[in-house]
Amino acid sequence: LQRCLELGLEQNYDVRIIRNEQRISDNDATAANAGMLPSVDLTAGYSGALDNERTTPREGDAVTENGIYDQTFDAGVAVNWTLFDGFRIRTNYKRLQELQQMGALRTRITIEDFVATLTAEYYNYVQQTLRLSNFRYAVQLSRERLRITEERFKIGSFSRLDLLQARVDFNADSSKYMSQHELVTASRIRINELLANENLDERFSIPDSVIRVNATLDWNDLLAKTLSANASLLMAEHNSSLAELDLKTVLARNYPYVNLTTGYGYTYNRYGTGGNLSRGTLGLNAGVKVGFTIFDGNRRREQRNARIGVENAQLTQQRLEQSLRADLSNFWQAYRNNLEVIQLETENLIAARENYEIAMERYLLGDLPGIEMREAQKSLLDAEERILTAQYNTKLCEISLQQISGNVMVYLE
Repeated sequence: LQRCLELGLEQNYDVRIIRNEQRISDNDATAANAGMLPSVDLTAGYSGALDNERTTPREGDAVTENGIYDQTFDAGVAVNWTLFDGFRIRTNYKRLQELQQMGALRTRITIEDFVATLTAEYYNYVQQTLRLSNFRYAVQLSRERLRITEERFKIGSFSRLDLLQARVDFNADSSKYMSQHELVTASRIRINELLANENLDERFSIPDSVIRVNATLDWNDLLAKTLSANASLLMAEHNSSLAELDLKTVLARNYPYVNLTTGYGYTYNRYGTGGNLSRGTLGLNAGVKVGFTIFDGNRRREQRNARIGVENAQLTQQRLEQSLRADLSNFWQAYRNNLEVIQLETENLIAARENYEIAMERYLLGDLPGIEMREAQKSLLDAEERILTAQYNTKLCEISLQQISGNVMVYLE
């Protein structure tokens, strides 16, 4: 299982995609993206105008000049910096940091879901393999019963009805065994899919021959970890923080803003007519702009909606906590009940095996009819099936409890 999880965390497509998305949120959480840093622009340009000019004075003759070519070239550096905008920039930076942490939580949720899914499928494969082994054993028992029945039929101890019934039971067990192969194959394909293997039908062997259940989980420990470490609950807390930051962003419009602009540049003009041939200007310019939005018609509405958003985020968090408590309680009850079922079915399996051995001895001596022998065999197989199902259901409850409490990564240890 540990090896499967390690491979899956490296290769699974969903895990790789969410990690790339986390890298994007990490790249976005910068002061520059929040607007804390100034913008610096380097510009250069050239323009020209070709004109025909006719000037008519109040006295004298009109003067006409054709082909006047005026030229302008400019180059400079401009800096724009928002010094203050009602704490909106600082709020944006905090928002980006919250989104960065939420990106990490989304990655964690995806990884935990993957670990829980693969662990459950791994033990499903163990379950289906064990069930296949049980069906194989049932076929062996039926084959042995059929052999005994055939021998007894030849010497006249059993009737043809006994022989036909033994053959029907053997064929039925063989059919179940063949059908079980499909379930084993489907589980193997599912594991290969989770591991992102190119060959989905790749065969592998696992060392686990039983479903090991952790019977030492503690309710108080699970509840404490759920309330403090559950990734979805932590995500809801960050959503509440984002709602509060949205409110602060809206409230920032109640403050004035201060913008600083400065630049340094050179402008060269060349004239096609007039007394001056050219003119060059080199210099520094700077300015400060202070403004305040008195009324825009939407501010109060947006503030009311933002406060409602904060309340909804808090209610959503409380609802999620209640839902997690309910899920934890349900899985805990199922977990404890299945542990008791395992203990009970273990005793039943011991009794069923002893009953089958006694029935086989009587059957070999001819003291037990085939129908009762079949019932003893069926009781043994049913006992094996029930304990296997109880073990798998308990394991599923265990995995769910570990996932809700934020401790599902324990399967990697």
